[in-house]
Amino acid sequence: MQTFRLGNSDLNVSRIGYGCMLIGGSWDDAPLTDSTRHTGRQSVQTALDAGINFFDHADIYCNGKSETVFGELCKDAPHLRQQIYLQTKCGIRSGRYDFSYEHIIHSVEGSLKRLQTDYIDVLLLHRPDPLVEPEEVARAFDELSQSGKVRWFGVSNHTAAQMELLRKVLNQSIVTNQVEFNLIHTQLLDEGIVFNQNNPRLTRNEGVMEYCRLHNITLQVWSPLAGGRLTGNPHPEDGTHFQNASELVSQLAKEKAVSREAILIAWILHHPARIQPLPGTTNPERILAASEADRVSLTREEWYRLFIAGRGESLP
Repeated sequence: MQTFRLGNSDLNVSRIGYGCMLIGGSWDDAPLTDSTRHTGRQSVQTALDAGINFFDHADIYCNGKSETVFGELCKDAPHLRQQIYLQTKCGIRSGRYDFSYEHIIHSVEGSLKRLQTDYIDVLLLHRPDPLVEPEEVARAFDELSQSGKVRWFGVSNHTAAQMELLRKVLNQSIVTNQVEFNLIHTQLLDEGIVFNQNNPRLTRNEGVMEYCRLHNITLQVWSPLAGGRLTGNPHPEDGTHFQNASELVSQLAKEKAVSREAILIAWILHHPARIQPLPGTTNPERILAASEADRVSLTREEWYRLFIAGRGESLP
C-alpha cells in the first residue's frame, strides 16, 4: 500500500484508510457480543493485511462500542499501536452538537479509555457546531496537545469559512477535513463545474476542495463506496443514471481485472488533491476489493467518463 503525508503533519499514512464506524455492531447500549468482536477484529486484521495503517473512529460510533472493540484488539496485540495511526472525532451529542471546551476534553478522555491508548494521533471536530466559540476549541486543543494526549487536529464536514474561523485562533494546524464524496455524490466538484450556470445542481461548498489544497489540508472521504449502490446494492429510488454508472463501473472493472470497489476508490485517488478514502465495510472481501485500488490507474478519459456517468448529465 502506498503512503503519503497527512496534511502538514509528520504522519506517513496509507493512501487508503479504514473507517471503523460499524465494527461495534449495533447503535444502542446492548452489550458487545463475541460475534461482534470477531467480526470487528476480522475486519481490522483484513485492513492491516492489505497494508492499511490508518484507522478512523468517532466517539459516537455504535455508541462507543466501535472504539471499545478496537481497544480490546490493541490490548491483546500491544505491538500494534506503534504500527498504526488512530483518528477519532468528537462534537456530536444526542440531538445536538457541542464544541465546548468541557465536551471536547471529556470526549477525548472517553475515547482514550475505550481505545486503551495513551494518545490519539488525530482528533477531528465532527459536524460543525453553530454555537462554536473558537477560543474554547483553541483552549481544549492546547491542553490536549501539551499533555500529549492528541498529536494532530482536524475537522469533518466543515466549509472553508468554518475552517478559516478556527484557524484564526488555533495554535495547531488543521491537517485534514473529512467529507462525503463518491461517484454519485460529487458536490465538491460540481460547484466548480456549474459555476455561473443556470443549473439546479449548483451547490455551495465554498471552494472546500480548493481551500484544502491551498492550505495543505488533506481531504478524507467517508462513504467512498456510496453505500454499495454501484456495486450490487442499489436503492429502490435510484434512477436510470445510477444503473448506467453501475454498468460503466462494472465494465471498467472487467477491463482492468479488478473489483468494482477498486474502480470507485481509484476514481477518488486519481484526483490531484491526494484524497484519502476511508471505506467502512465490515465485509473482508469488500475491504480487500477496495484496497485493490492502490494498483489501479485510470486515464483522464476514463475518469471523466465515470464522473459524467455519476452526475447523470453531461458537462456544461
